[in-house]
Amino acid sequence: MLVLWRGLALQVLRKGGLQVCLQENVRLIMRPDDANVAGNVHGGTILKMIEEAGAIISTRHCNSQNGERCVAALARVERTDFLSPMCIGEVAHVSAEITYTSKHSVEVQVNVMSENILTGTKRLTNKATLWYVPLSLKNVDKVLEVPPVVYSRQEQEEEGRKRYEAQKLERMETKWRNGDIVQPVLNPEPNTVSYSQSSLIHLVGPSDCTLHGFVHGGVTMKLMDEVAGIVAARHCKTNIVTASVDAINFHDKIRKGCVITISGRMTFTSNKSMEIEVLVDADPVVDNSQKRYRAASAFFTYVSLSQEGKPLPVPQLVPETEDEKKRFEEGKGRYLQMKAKRQGHAEPQP
Repeated sequence: MLVLWRGLALQVLRKGGLQVCLQENVRLIMRPDDANVAGNVHGGTILKMIEEAGAIISTRHCNSQNGERCVAALARVERTDFLSPMCIGEVAHVSAEITYTSKHSVEVQVNVMSENILTGTKRLTNKATLWYVPLSLKNVDKVLEVPPVVYSRQEQEEEGRKRYEAQKLERMETKWRNGDIVQPVLNPEPNTVSYSQSSLIHLVGPSDCTLHGFVHGGVTMKLMDEVAGIVAARHCKTNIVTASVDAINFHDKIRKGCVITISGRMTFTSNKSMEIEVLVDADPVVDNSQKRYRAASAFFTYVSLSQEGKPLPVPQLVPETEDEKKRFEEGKGRYLQMKAKRQGHAEPQP
């Protein structure tokens, strides 16, 4: 992405000799190569911006005290909703704030605002929560301790600990059930899982990686969104946009020189949305001692739009195999759970 101008602001708190990096702000202008044919900025581009802001602030914080130097690596992204589309020519304001630290991880809250620089109008487009772990520069397989933050209220620390335990449990469950592989099918019928499933093969090069030789989480998320978008477009054959991303779990690091396969398949459709499962497998072709492994996984939700930007009905998915039917019911459960949660938030408070 071409960056025409960029603003950075860093808020630092010093308390009792402890330096804490609290906030990071980045501004980027959206260019045509950031968007689809309809002029909407790709969800993957926004996810990459979010991850970069989170990586900056968490790496700064983890190196705020004397000790072994490290780089913060992305471990998980919580559910992220795309609240409003961003368009070519608008300016993205990305702000990141550390909200909790455990012994070995950092929770970062990132907000994205879009600004029309002609009118000055701003609107919130994304809110995301990311988890990072500090990896030693001397040995990237070694996880270091995180400097603690100072909380203004004790409740903040207790609430953060609950979020930490919940995401830790879910990451373990996701990795345990994440062993299957997307297989191609000859001459699939329209509206079936096989008809729209897609894969992208990518050789990891230096431009994809940190200075220490493993892939940026934002690069991986951008590729995942690209594959999910292809699956959605093949299924409904209209303009599609990312509506939300369920938790993205990074199970293992991807090193420079690996060949990664990003596979996407549709799991569920409602009347106006599509859920797509995306799996990332890494093949260390230059290292015969290591076998192919699952590096990341997530569920993306897309919606179909008319030329006027209005939601369109989605062709209903036709699951064929028992596994596809099972995944469809699991996707339906996630959809109903999130729908009930949104309706609950919309109800007036007593």
